[in-house]
Formats: sequence, C-alpha cells, structure tokens
Amino acid sequence: MERVRVFVSGIVQGVGFRWFVEKNAKELNLKGFVKNICNGERAGQVEAVFQGDEKSIGEIIKLCKKGPLFSYVRKVEVNEEEQTEEFSDFKFLLDI
Repeated sequence: MERVRVFVSGIVQGVGFRWFVEKNAKELNLKGFVKNICNGERAGQVEAVFQGDEKSIGEIIKLCKKGPLFSYVRKVEVNEEEQTEEFSDFKFLLDI
C-alpha cells in the first residue's frame, strides 16, 4: 500500500475539480481526502491525500494532471508519505 499527498495548481477551484477527484478515487478504491486550500502560500490549490495500491495511485495522478472539463491544471506536485491505515474511505472535504 502506498500513500501520497498531491497539490494541484491552476484553475482548479470552482470548476468541479474536487468532485472529479472524489468520483475517480472511489472508482479506483482509494482512501483519503480532497480539499481546496483557501489561505496561505498554497491558496488557490487543491490538496489530496491518496492511499491505496500503486497502480490506482498512478491512475489518479494521471487524472489529476488532466482534470475535469473546465479546469486548467498548471502543476501537480506529488509527495510520498509514510504508509498509515487512518482512512476508511475517500472524502470530499468542504471549505472551512
């Protein structure tokens, strides 16, 4: 099992990007979350954590690079993390 934290920048907020990621992550049987980053130096980006098998993580990263119809993905940063079992499913986190 692998775990990665992904930051996606470009036109990725307000275009259905989180919904797109959630739908595809669930279809790939991945665990984790996706959320908008609304403040700080990463404001305007989407953050996601994916936990699952290597093949599914590779597929979701490809999909993040593509994005949904009205998005424009400029950059995808992928950071490997220590494997943990903390997620029971995949969640779309709302803005706070």
